[in-house]
Amino acid sequence: MRQNLIFNPKGNDLVENRTIIKGNATGLFHLNSTKYSWAKSMYQVMIGNFWVPEKVSGLGEDAIQFKTVLNDEERRAYKGILSFLIFLDSIQTMNLPNFNEYVTAPEVNLILSIQAYQEAIHSQSYATMLETIVDSNDREDIYYFWRTDEHLLKRNQFIGQIYQDFIDNPNDDNFFKGIIANFLLESIYFYNGFAFFDTLADQAKMVASDRMINYIRRDELTHVTIFANLLKEIKKEFPKMYDEKLIIKMMGEAVNQEIEWSKHILGKNIIGMSHENIENYTKWLANSRLNLLGIAPLYPEVITNPYKHLDRLQDNNSEKGNFFESTVVNYSQSSSMKGSWEF
Repeated sequence: MRQNLIFNPKGNDLVENRTIIKGNATGLFHLNSTKYSWAKSMYQVMIGNFWVPEKVSGLGEDAIQFKTVLNDEERRAYKGILSFLIFLDSIQTMNLPNFNEYVTAPEVNLILSIQAYQEAIHSQSYATMLETIVDSNDREDIYYFWRTDEHLLKRNQFIGQIYQDFIDNPNDDNFFKGIIANFLLESIYFYNGFAFFDTLADQAKMVASDRMINYIRRDELTHVTIFANLLKEIKKEFPKMYDEKLIIKMMGEAVNQEIEWSKHILGKNIIGMSHENIENYTKWLANSRLNLLGIAPLYPEVITNPYKHLDRLQDNNSEKGNFFESTVVNYSQSSSMKGSWEF
């Protein structure tokens, strides 16, 4: 595969000639003429979802609860889950531009750039949580927990190696595998961690932390949609590159790793997060994510989300969107953008 040229005078930006990858783009962001309507919808949602960590109040109360209300298992899980989330958003901030350089539709380049910015905001959010809630002596241990925890090191290495393989050898197979890995990271790897924060908040514990996580999750759902649509466009435009069996195989690996890690870091004494719930939730999530791609459930016996009762804690108010169908339902801040530039 060939990277996009910074400026390609011989390029052709006509919509009828545009493809998701391997196109002949000029390098100009011609956004008044777009091919992928889902990218236009996602742009509006992502801009409307703008937020900063300073918007979240109450972390001071969480700091008190962290020391006086959480038990040892909950404190360990809080720190370990934050460590993994920090890694995920760190690697995405650095990695997304590597794949974006091979996308040849400017409307999609744009939302991938916004995604990278959002991942950086998430990293700042975790830093804010650590600075406010966790003793300074413990922060470095959380950032580098993978140095002492074999389970976390294995997960981080698995993800990082797939991305590194594409950077070292940017061929079709490694690109497609990397897109799958991005989809799995955004759609599977975050969510048992998110469920942990919801579970605490359901018990009136660490409510501000969960509020921060809600903002992050809202962003991540848009990222799931971006990579689901990238996979679907590749299937449509480059069917020889598309490999459904590989998606299913990698999804199975992702599920097994997520279950193993979640059981390890959550233990057996977190109220509401039994090992059975962890397994069922992860498999239910995998089925729902595969459904986005039109792929049959990998775990047909799992049909119920054990954490459905926690949905009420996910307050998306005016920024709700039917992300998985890429159709904007409602958004607030982005409405101010309407005007002559109707991208």
